[in-house]
Amino acid sequence: MRDDDEEIREIKKEIIESRGLIIKTSNLVNSLSADIKAIAKRQASYERRFNWNSAVVYVLVAGLSFAGLKLASDARISEVESQKAALEAQLEELRHDVAEESRRAENRARAEIEAGRYYDLIRAGKREQVVEGYEAITKLELSRAERAVFRDTYDRFRLDIAVAAYHAGLAAARAGRYHDAVGKFEESLALKDDAPHVPELKFHMADALRKMGRHGEAMAQARLVIEQNEDRELHDDAYWLLAQAAEEAGDFEAAREALRTLNRRFPRSPFIRDVRQKLRDLRTR
Repeated sequence: MRDDDEEIREIKKEIIESRGLIIKTSNLVNSLSADIKAIAKRQASYERRFNWNSAVVYVLVAGLSFAGLKLASDARISEVESQKAALEAQLEELRHDVAEESRRAENRARAEIEAGRYYDLIRAGKREQVVEGYEAITKLELSRAERAVFRDTYDRFRLDIAVAAYHAGLAAARAGRYHDAVGKFEESLALKDDAPHVPELKFHMADALRKMGRHGEAMAQARLVIEQNEDRELHDDAYWLLAQAAEEAGDFEAAREALRTLNRRFPRSPFIRDVRQKLRDLRTR
């Protein structure tokens, strides 16, 4: 009987211990369930934050990507427009160069024709026509060699014509046609006023003017002969001519001054006796 009671107590004890264990297990299960729920809530909250952050990041990345693409696109468009403008400018410049080259080629072709005609005049020895046409020919598209040849020929022909006019003036003066002589002298000077014969030309021109009664102009030309140094041998002749023109014009003081200078500077002049006699005559006036 005692063994049964002892066994029943053991059973009760085990039941009590089992119940306590069950209670502990239940508490642990409840605690674990609460922990799991808390973890689940935190996980859900994290997932929501993660989703929002992902969405924000996506929007930012998309916005930045769009902005970058927009800037790159604008830069590329600007570069293309700049290249287009540069190409258009080059095209316009090339068009201008082509037009200019075409114009130059046309001018050169016309210049070659005119230069050929001008050269034919040179070969034919038509000096007057060569001189008259020189200014027009220089306005054409000539080569450097053509310009040099034409310029040298023009200068030579001008000198030839000037010399011919000078000799024609001398012939007219010897024939007593002083008006024609002065015209030829002026023509010669207009063609070549720096030719070697110019001092002698001016002397003969002054003499022709004096004989025409144009004493003032004769005196001016005589003074020009005196002022030049290319042909000093004409100085005494020019002083004598100046004195004669001044006397005939009634300017006795200018005549005396010219005679005194001639007597002082050229004591061996062939005019010296006449000069001294003329000085004595003029002193009495």
